[in-house]
Amino acid sequence: MIRAGSVFLLTMLAIVGCAQKANNKKDDPGPGNTLLWKIEGNGLQKPSWLFGTIHMLCKDDAELSDNMKQVISDCDVVYLEMDLDNIFEMMGAFSKLKMTGDTTLRQLLSEVDYAKVKSFFEKKSTLLPFSVLETYKPMMASSLLSEGEMPCEGATSMEQIIMMAAKGKGKKIKGLETMAQQAGFLDSIPYKYQAAELVKYIDSSGTENGDNKEMAELFDAYRNQDLKRLEALMVDSEAGMSSFADILLYNRNATWVLKLKTLMAEKSLLVAVGAGHLPGNKGVISLLRKAGYKVTPVENKRIKTKEI
Repeated sequence: MIRAGSVFLLTMLAIVGCAQKANNKKDDPGPGNTLLWKIEGNGLQKPSWLFGTIHMLCKDDAELSDNMKQVISDCDVVYLEMDLDNIFEMMGAFSKLKMTGDTTLRQLLSEVDYAKVKSFFEKKSTLLPFSVLETYKPMMASSLLSEGEMPCEGATSMEQIIMMAAKGKGKKIKGLETMAQQAGFLDSIPYKYQAAELVKYIDSSGTENGDNKEMAELFDAYRNQDLKRLEALMVDSEAGMSSFADILLYNRNATWVLKLKTLMAEKSLLVAVGAGHLPGNKGVISLLRKAGYKVTPVENKRIKTKEI
């Protein structure tokens, strides 16, 4: 469940809102691994860049490379999945996260499962009370639980880090989608399925093969900038979101690329979206190349000083 929920975890972190040392070799991405890509050709007057984010990570891992800082300085506009700098969009976000038709978890689950979920949430320290969460789309409720399972005290998102750097350079921040659009994607996934996955999440919580292990693997793949591994963790696994990959990933990727064709012709962009959107035959990198653009990797190694 964490992989499906993590696609939209950005929303919760933005509204309400592990670490390993640099001398650990696992923190050093391989020679071909990167989250930063340059977009050129196909009539572009100036290059644009594509960056893979993660919507939740430990603060000690949330650093920008020198090349990424330079890209932020050089670009004209920063595009995120959603405009997190739009206060009016954020103010109306909570209502869009609720299930339609006054649906609640009690209606979607058996009495036994409902009691299990309620008890679990009441024992956990979440940002919202269960009385509110049980009206939310279950994937969002799962996302809040996932945040509580972070292997560190402080959590943030790469979007927040990028926004701070962009504002420091006086760059405009815009979104490829609206909050209403993102909420609509979750409405396309049956609430009963989402609720059943929430129960599975709770059943596996704390077990050896539970979501804690999956989250650790996800963070490790992101630190190593291993897009192939991220794709496998987020899409290929049966327990992941493969059944709804078209809704959560592929259809959105195709829509973004169509939009970017116009936007990149006018200005130099930094497009920062979830890293799971980048790899694969239907990923943004491949779709941009099929559209005639030259997309090449840019070194994105971060240099961290050792603690004394």
